[in-house]
Amino acid sequence: MNIHDTQEEIIKAFEQYTDWEDRYKRIIEYGKLLPAFDESLRTDKNKLSGCQSQVWINARFEEGKIVFEADSDASIVKGLIALLIKVYSNHTPDEILANPPDYFRKIGIDSHLSPTRKNGLGAMMKQIQMYAVAFKALNEKQKR
Repeated sequence: MNIHDTQEEIIKAFEQYTDWEDRYKRIIEYGKLLPAFDESLRTDKNKLSGCQSQVWINARFEEGKIVFEADSDASIVKGLIALLIKVYSNHTPDEILANPPDYFRKIGIDSHLSPTRKNGLGAMMKQIQMYAVAFKALNEKQKR
C-alpha cells in the first residue's frame, strides 16, 4: 500500500468518531499496537528532543526502504508516533519526502492537541524526514 492510501485509510478510520474522547482512545489504541521497542535502542542518539514526553525513534535502511520503530512513555504520544510509523515505515526516502502528514489536519488531530504535543508531533515528523534525507544521500553516495 502506498503512503497516500494509508493516509486515506486512517482518515476513514477516524471519520466514524464524532467525539474527541473516542478519537483520543483510538490514537492510544494505535500506540498499543506498536511492536516492543528494544531496550538497547533507548539511547540518547534515538531520543527525540523537542517533545515534552520521552520519545525514541530508530530507523534502518533495508532494500531501499526505511524501516522505523519507536516508543514513548506517554500514551497519546505513543499513538501519534504509531500513526506516523504506520504511514511512513517501509517506504523509500523519496516517497516519505513527497508525502507530508496532511492526514493529521484532515482528521483534526493538529487542532485538538495541546501546544506542547503539537510541537512534539512536528518534531517527530521532522525526525522522520531527516532520516529520509540522510538515507537518500547515503544511498546516492553508495551508487556512485
